[in-house]
Amino acid sequence: MKKALICGVSGQDGAYLSQFLLNKGYEVYGTSRDAQASLFQNLVQLGIREKIKYESMCLSDFRSVLQVLMKIEPDEIYNLAGQSSVGLSFKQPVETLESISVGTLNLLEAIRLVGKSIKFYNAGSSECFGDTGGVAADENTPFRPRSPYAVAKSAAFWEVVNYREAYGLFACSGILFNHESPLRSDRFVTKKIITAICRIVEGKQEFLHLGNTSIERDWGWAPEYVVAMWKMLQQSDPDDFVIATGESCSLEEFIKTAFSSFDLDWNDYVIADSSLLRPSDLAVSKASPEKAEKILGWKAHYHMKDVVRLMVEQAKG
Repeated sequence: MKKALICGVSGQDGAYLSQFLLNKGYEVYGTSRDAQASLFQNLVQLGIREKIKYESMCLSDFRSVLQVLMKIEPDEIYNLAGQSSVGLSFKQPVETLESISVGTLNLLEAIRLVGKSIKFYNAGSSECFGDTGGVAADENTPFRPRSPYAVAKSAAFWEVVNYREAYGLFACSGILFNHESPLRSDRFVTKKIITAICRIVEGKQEFLHLGNTSIERDWGWAPEYVVAMWKMLQQSDPDDFVIATGESCSLEEFIKTAFSSFDLDWNDYVIADSSLLRPSDLAVSKASPEKAEKILGWKAHYHMKDVVRLMVEQAKG
């Protein structure tokens, strides 16, 4: 039985990855800063809370990381931890940089010192590409990060490359574009929209305040994306992959699709709120995921309208 250690097990991706690996017969370990105090609500929602073993670990504390790796001796490590909100990173830039870049570095260095053949997956981000001028980004597209979050993710990406090339570690990054699910928190705009519409229908809310609705993103279905993570660690050689649907849509299209699912006209409820605009943002985010399909045999089957439908179905119960 393979052992997998998931850092960030309580998040959206950590929960779906745990479910996937359990179904594959893995022994799954998850970490949290304080495992005894954590509620792990996403894991409870998926009905797998009791099937996972937990360890307290602080990614920014190297001693803590090394102790957990030596105790568990995992075959695979999935680093999905760290501050995950682009918007929040402008308010907490230091925490964002430390939790992502220092956390990733501590894991890589601990793997090197333990000296066992541990395979390492790092959660990269499409935000690293910045504004590509509408050109679809692939694995060779230069990084031009435009947020503290993207800067941190870019640093972590190159740390992975460095340890792979310098020390021969099986370490890779998945450069994931936006991927959503009902497990997202309301801090993410997709979940915020669905939650707000439900409240409007119930008479608990009148309007939905949003920032720039003209931005374009590639939205996929999170449970599919965790399969790509696992596939990366099953290859004979470590490499980095863009994971996306290859189809970008405007936020306005997402909003319109979501409201129409409730037979509502979004124009009657959405208010443009300048206070929600970020200091800098990407106008268009496009992806070219051909490498993942060719090498990993992975392709997204759910696109934006499917994501909205699935999130709405969950919200309606």
